[in-house]
Amino acid sequence: MNEEISARLAAVESNAAHLEHHVEQLNGVIIEQGKLLERLKKEVMRQSTAMETIEMERIKANNTKPPHYQ
Repeated sequence: MNEEISARLAAVESNAAHLEHHVEQLNGVIIEQGKLLERLKKEVMRQSTAMETIEMERIKANNTKPPHYQ
């Protein structure tokens, strides 16, 4: 009976170590994805600002003043 309990305890400890390893791997993946997400957010904001600037310049170029304002 004691050997059976020891074997079961060893199996539980082995499974716990295996799960701990997987949790550490998943944590690493989550951290990398968080960094990537932040970098992509900054890139989207930069491109949005650039597109707004281009659009405003286009609008200003096409919006001529009436002759009596010149």
